[in-house]
Amino acid sequence: DERIAAAVAAHAAEHNLPKTKVWQRVRLYLDEIVPAFNLFMYYQFGYAISKAALGLFYKTSVKVRSPEAFERLPRESIVVYVMNHRSNADYVLASYGLAGQVAISYAVGEWARVFPLEYLFKSFGSYFIRRRYREPLYHTVLERYVQLITRNGVTQGLFPEGGLSRDGRLRPAKVGMLDYMIGTAREPGFAERMYIVPVGLNYDRVLEDRSLLRELRTSESGTRVSRWQQLREVVNFAFGSFGRMGTGRWRRYGRAAVVVGEPIPVLPWLRALEATGAPLFERERHQRLAAVQEFTDDLMRRVGELVPATAVPLVCAALQTFDSEVIPEATLLARIEELRDVLVARGAEVVEPQREATETFERAYRMLSMRRVLHKAGDHFLVLPRGRELISYY
Repeated sequence: DERIAAAVAAHAAEHNLPKTKVWQRVRLYLDEIVPAFNLFMYYQFGYAISKAALGLFYKTSVKVRSPEAFERLPRESIVVYVMNHRSNADYVLASYGLAGQVAISYAVGEWARVFPLEYLFKSFGSYFIRRRYREPLYHTVLERYVQLITRNGVTQGLFPEGGLSRDGRLRPAKVGMLDYMIGTAREPGFAERMYIVPVGLNYDRVLEDRSLLRELRTSESGTRVSRWQQLREVVNFAFGSFGRMGTGRWRRYGRAAVVVGEPIPVLPWLRALEATGAPLFERERHQRLAAVQEFTDDLMRRVGELVPATAVPLVCAALQTFDSEVIPEATLLARIEELRDVLVARGAEVVEPQREATETFERAYRMLSMRRVLHKAGDHFLVLPRGRELISYY
């Protein structure tokens, strides 16, 4: 690859190293990045494990907004699924939701480079990336690998937020990986084949929610939580879950939902930029990245519109509208119904919108009372201490 060869020469000159040493470094990066996709592991083992794991923790639902739009896609299409990032379970949920239609290759961070996760992710077709690693040589290797698999039609899954949401809101989008993928459109015949599909994911319970909120608090206060404390919390959660399973008190954590939007062709956007007299690939790098940032921000807006309102988020949204910690039951139910109707009228995704507000609340209350967020007292409900934090998150 001429680009990698040029990067090797530049790295060798800058650091006064022989090219053979630098090529060894490139091989190391390739061994780290490139997966070893296995059809059996993905569709038999992986699908069975993800189905069992999701079924243990959640009731899952998948909605494709426009199945006919996918049927109209050319067979040689290059498809990238762009998703919000709520939980590390997103990888499993999205793959399960789309299994049977496509195998998705994800860019996975360093957190999964431990035994046996590294080998599992690689066998499922995922590739590893070093986040916040600034070496130009590494990024050239990564860029050329991503463009190689994009050029060959590998379907990819992308989380532009670059990490899990700590407060429930969508994080600002990062554009590096999408810029690499779109870079394939420089070559003739590829721009018209590229499509971006927005996907919204949501849960009645995010398994890491309290850890994420603690990270948010510590980042604001400047304090750090020890890894031993984090490990202790994970172990306590695991033993508590196994204990409830063993004693027959296990209850699933509500709903995990996926909504798949319509494919968005990349070519019209590129042509619109050309019409302004400044084609994307003729711009300076900072100008190109600014244009890709605008495109990605619009994609994330569409993703946000697709994020489904399951029972717990809907009820928490209603609770958030009250300043008081004591809320009459009738008033709360009326507010839930009002919010649901507004969401439906605006075309938002509400899971089972035909349900009565009472039934929606009962489903959410089982989870919120178990987590000591809400407590019933007569015909009123009390928001318990620390409950507001989770209410705001959901």
